[in-house]
Amino acid sequence: MKDPTPCVHIVDDDEAVRSSLRFLIRSVGLQGQVFDSAVDFLKSYDPRQPGCLLLDVRMPGMSGLDLQQELNRRGATIPVIFITGHGDVPMAVAAMQCGAFDFLQKPFRDQDLLDRVQRAMARDAESRGRLAARAEIQARLATLTPRETEVMRLVTSGKANKVVGGELGVSQRTVEIHRAHVMEKMRAGSLAELVRMGLDSRETTHIP
Repeated sequence: MKDPTPCVHIVDDDEAVRSSLRFLIRSVGLQGQVFDSAVDFLKSYDPRQPGCLLLDVRMPGMSGLDLQQELNRRGATIPVIFITGHGDVPMAVAAMQCGAFDFLQKPFRDQDLLDRVQRAMARDAESRGRLAARAEIQARLATLTPRETEVMRLVTSGKANKVVGGELGVSQRTVEIHRAHVMEKMRAGSLAELVRMGLDSRETTHIP
């Protein structure tokens, strides 16, 4: 299945601003989608869609800050670039402290906005890459037997095969066999790589 095309989502209640931003985004070959309210954006937002969000701070109803907070509650990782007026800078700074990617003060140069969009898209791609890699590790972990999981936990904590065997009450040879199965199932080319996988997995699994 083909991955979704990255998209720049533009949320602003001013039609002229929406149109000019969409034209600018599309002029450099990027896909742009516009929304006149935060509520409309949320109705259609798909977290699987890569890209970034250009968001006006002040809007009637749900403000840009409210939308950011809602995205945070949903665990969304889409990078948010706030577009602000002069008096909105303190709010934009507060938004960045809550996880926004950047903010741009009006009036701004087209290239300044495009530079920020490109950096935000790169950040999103990097973040999605890390999440995909972690999901792959989780899938490999799920193929391990309970004993193999124990062996991986002990081996990646730095314990020698002989020590692992003593703790599990099995021979060193048995540990070596389990360890080989673990390396194969986890597709680890070295012990160091297996250790890195173990460290990543401990953020999201039961392995202590």
